[in-house]
Order: sequence, then structure tokens, then C-alpha cells
Amino acid sequence: MSQKLLRVLLVDDEHDIVQVLKLGLKLNGFEVDGFTDPRQAVEQFQPDYYDVVLVDIRMPGIDGFEVYRRIRQKDANIKIYFLSAFDVYESQVKEMYPDPSLVEFVRKPVNYKVLAQHLMKDSDLR
Repeated sequence: MSQKLLRVLLVDDEHDIVQVLKLGLKLNGFEVDGFTDPRQAVEQFQPDYYDVVLVDIRMPGIDGFEVYRRIRQKDANIKIYFLSAFDVYESQVKEMYPDPSLVEFVRKPVNYKVLAQHLMKDSDLR
């Protein structure tokens, strides 16, 4: 019996980051849908389809916090990882969303191997 692949929704306005993380996570056994347009990502999001969301915080148009709010309206229990190179957001994320079973902060630059291991560990807890 094969293990279920985790489905990841990845949202980052930087095309290169989306491509690198998408490829790296796929090589580590994940199914990944990557978007550079946060509005499109929210429109495509389906409850009970994705296992986890990775979202950049600073994006033009709507930021990662707004993406979070819109996705939460569709699925109250999905795990969301905020991505950012800015340390100031780490404390903000932990203050605004203190439940680590639903929200975590990942500092850029992201090593996809470390991220994949972290996601797998989280999936073992489900």
C-alpha cells in the first residue's frame, strides 16, 4: 500500500521561488499547485483537497494575511505556513495565530529539503 501524497497549495509572487519550491517538493513526494497570483490561488482553493498551504506574506494586491483569511473562510482546519524573509513577521504571526497545529512561520530563504521534512513530520501527526 502506498502512502498518500500530500497536496500543497503554494502562493508566492516571485515566479522563481514558486518554481524552485514546487520542483523540490515534488521531488520529495508532494503534489504541488503553485501560484504567483494570490487571488487566483484563493479562487482555486478547495476544502478537503489540499493538505497544507504555503503562502508568502508580502505580495502585491492582497498579502498573505488576506490570503489566510480568505482560505480560512473556506476551510477552518487546514495547516497554513507563512513564508517571509522579514523577521518582524515571525513574531507577528506567532502573536496573531498562536496555534502551531494550524499556523507556522517559515523564514526565507527556504531550503526545500528541510521544508519537505517538516511537512512530512506534520503529516504524520494527522
